[in-house]
Amino acid sequence: MAKDQIELKKTESILEELNRLHELVSRRAYDLFRNPKAFLAGPLDDWLRAECELVWRPAVELRQKDGEIELLAAVAGVEPKDLDVQVTPEDILITAAGEHHHESKEGAVYLCEFEGGRLFRSIHLPDRIDPDSAKAEYRNGLLRLTASVAKASTRKVDVRAA
Repeated sequence: MAKDQIELKKTESILEELNRLHELVSRRAYDLFRNPKAFLAGPLDDWLRAECELVWRPAVELRQKDGEIELLAAVAGVEPKDLDVQVTPEDILITAAGEHHHESKEGAVYLCEFEGGRLFRSIHLPDRIDPDSAKAEYRNGLLRLTASVAKASTRKVDVRAA
């Protein structure tokens, strides 16, 4: 595998990962609900705040051209070895642990806009792809995944009288 190549995992479904994230956000939202800090906060505010605290959603661009799907994801600051990319015929899931900490020996921090939390992005594809054709590379903070659109397979079904 080349230096810029990312190992892809072919999986049947990303549902398990989605359920795991839902459980994490649910627990954090419940903690926020039980210990309210804001005067007008409600369950939806608690859920959205929990999601923002726990999940970092990178910007993506998805395009299709000449029988190929291409996905670009802005994942600057994440090491390629830390990226987990799972591919199904219908979905792509990108995850990574993306913690950002400040060390006191580095001086006082007056402004920081780096995202923290877990990188989690699921993309439902407009057409089915062939997971075996998928390739991903990481260069200059950009993850680029390409895959061939799956050929439509049809088969004739004989109709018999009952």
